[in-house]
Amino acid sequence: MTTTLQTDSQEKAHGKVGLSGILGDYPIAAIEALSDFTILNQNYPLLNPKSLLVIDDKITVTKGENAGDKLDTVGAIGMVLHNKDYEPVSLLCLYADDHIKPLITDTSQPSAYLIGPLNNDSELIAVDNLDDGIALAKCLINEDVTIAISPNKWLFNDTVKHFSQDRPVTIFTTLDKANEISKPLAGHNVKVVVTSDRTVLEHLEFGGLSYDAILADSETTIVNLQADAWDEPESLSNDPSKPTPYPINAFTGLLRRVIEAVAYYAQVPLAMAGQCVLGALAHMGQRFIDAPMGHGHMPASLILITEGESGSGKTQAMGLTHFKIKEYERQQYASYLDDIAAWESEKAGLKGKELASFLDENPKPYNPKNLFDDATIEPILDRFISGDMSNASWTTDEAGQFFNGHTMTGDTAGSALSAITKLYSDGEVSRLRSQKSAYATPQTDAHGVRMTLLLQGQRVVLEQALTDPLMNGQGFLARALIACPEDLRGQRTWDDEQRRNESPYDNPHLVEYWLRCQTLLDPLPTNLPNDSIGNPHRIKMQWTDGAEQIFYKHMQAIENRQAQGQTFEYLKAYASRMAENASRIASLTAFFEERKIITADDITRAFMLVEYSTAERLRYLDAAPTGEQNYSEKLSIWLVDKAKGKNPHKLGRTYIANNAPNPMRKNTKLLQNELDKLESAKHIRQEMEGRSKVILINPKLYD
Repeated sequence: MTTTLQTDSQEKAHGKVGLSGILGDYPIAAIEALSDFTILNQNYPLLNPKSLLVIDDKITVTKGENAGDKLDTVGAIGMVLHNKDYEPVSLLCLYADDHIKPLITDTSQPSAYLIGPLNNDSELIAVDNLDDGIALAKCLINEDVTIAISPNKWLFNDTVKHFSQDRPVTIFTTLDKANEISKPLAGHNVKVVVTSDRTVLEHLEFGGLSYDAILADSETTIVNLQADAWDEPESLSNDPSKPTPYPINAFTGLLRRVIEAVAYYAQVPLAMAGQCVLGALAHMGQRFIDAPMGHGHMPASLILITEGESGSGKTQAMGLTHFKIKEYERQQYASYLDDIAAWESEKAGLKGKELASFLDENPKPYNPKNLFDDATIEPILDRFISGDMSNASWTTDEAGQFFNGHTMTGDTAGSALSAITKLYSDGEVSRLRSQKSAYATPQTDAHGVRMTLLLQGQRVVLEQALTDPLMNGQGFLARALIACPEDLRGQRTWDDEQRRNESPYDNPHLVEYWLRCQTLLDPLPTNLPNDSIGNPHRIKMQWTDGAEQIFYKHMQAIENRQAQGQTFEYLKAYASRMAENASRIASLTAFFEERKIITADDITRAFMLVEYSTAERLRYLDAAPTGEQNYSEKLSIWLVDKAKGKNPHKLGRTYIANNAPNPMRKNTKLLQNELDKLESAKHIRQEMEGRSKVILINPKLYD
């Protein structure tokens, strides 16, 4: 109870009861009682008779600016003021003498004098004074509106905010005062009708316009203050139309110039050129070095996955970055063919002991191929185990050959992925065959072997792969560096004669790059990465002073971002591999520059690349097959539908948890993850009302 009415010695004692409990003690003001109250008398038919009371005693106020005062209200007419729930909470006491200021019995809570239907179905129009309120009610008598008259101008904003909690409130102003009127009410469920020079009331009284005509007038502006307080909601579509900017600054010197040259000549995004260069560095460098991690070292191999549509330049980019690698492969294969032909020729005429002696002294030449683009994993693993090779790369611009091949789509997909992840992490292969099979071999294991994967493919292939539960669950994708750059088709230049005459094979940066590649592919005997009996013997890359601490600071920051509510909360498997990949990248770039130590600058730049890759992976986190809605879209549509009849548009968090679309219903972690995404995308706000959490829906989603 906010207002208490008490009597003096001549009056009945009301006691300390609520206003609604004492209204019956005051007589309703008949029209005869209003003879001295001109505005009420003349407009009596508009007013609710039960809202006008003859006050025949003094009222003692217990709250508000007049708290403790016994007001001289004898002879006043009390206009009953209601709150948003249509409960009588205060009185506006008018005097016959217009020079006496009206009294408000309780200013501690917002309220208004209401003219019109007391329900939420009509349009609620708020005004700040009695004269304008009654005049508007008279002009709009045939409209479905309720006029809410603030007891004075100073309480107007609080009154509007109060009533807007449950329903939209309309207010009127002119263009010159629009900002002054709107600013205090920003974010509330308020519609502002802004007319040019005349007020709405003047248009109605003197302009001969109807209310509908005023709203439709070209010079009238209608502003939704609640919607304007919200940013435009962002798209939740699976279509990753805004690629993450590629951090070209992660590279310096020759490597940066090479990436820019490849992007220029092949007319491909920097990200595609950068991924190809990293693939080449890993192919060449993994045989020479191991990357530091913790108290030991790990392989410097990489798994790189790049999205690129057919005709986007994947083949051309790889042709430049792997130019010397492929040339070396061809030369080695040609020598192998000569060697195997000579070996077969020498063996052909031998028998018995001579043949046995020849085979003992002249093992069959092995195929030196270690760059694959169309294969299955099993033969590659067999070649590692047989000792035919210790380093390899699966490098292809048709990723479907890997993801949609027999190995990855058959019953053995799980074991194949496990073999690849073990090879990537530990450099080990284990493969036991039945000794009764045609492919029986006594060898079962290989140690110190390396394999890099550079897979480039179309979205239709990668979209399915990046959301495949097995690919994610086995940890294969968590180890990958992912890039989904923009598609430059439609923006490339083919008719520039000068550009056409510029050959990449004359570019000094590419030429220098290829020379360095050649020394790594075909090193001098003293630089071979093998021990005296031919086993791999790799350089253990080391940190310079301070570099290792920088590495662990980045690693700690990534760890912190895996906490509840943080960016990587639901991407822990990927986040946990970021530091490993950064160490591998820093090791490869340093070694390419003929160094055996990693500087603080090397590792800082390497983390730029893994951050880029993880940002790209986040874009695909909720990817669904083309045409299907992801969880975020499903939840947003559901929220909008369930809150469409509410003003403001909001729902309780508990209600959402119990009724949201599957699989988010009662899956607390998944639901909170999706709510956080919707808040980041400006679809909702998560707020507290007392002890309860509520979800506010962006009103712009209803436009």
